[in-house]
Amino acid sequence: MANHKSAKTRIRRNARRTEINHSRISRIRTFIKKVETAVASGDAEQARAAFRAAQPEIHRGVTKGVLHRNTAARKISRLSARVKALGT
Repeated sequence: MANHKSAKTRIRRNARRTEINHSRISRIRTFIKKVETAVASGDAEQARAAFRAAQPEIHRGVTKGVLHRNTAARKISRLSARVKALGT
């Protein structure tokens, strides 16, 4: 258990940040899942729309520090390839 005032403050702050970061990651996963669902259903237009919505959310995760930029680039690249393959 923390004894110093600064340590107690840090514990409270960490709990708040963890909750915020968790909700951000969850939001990103939801957008990715929408793209994957659209791709699985075979609807190219819906998949493109979902991908256009997911892309800025993934980039925002990088800006906010919940995703590494290479991880985000990999996710976007793979989603893009799946959406593109659906169009042909």
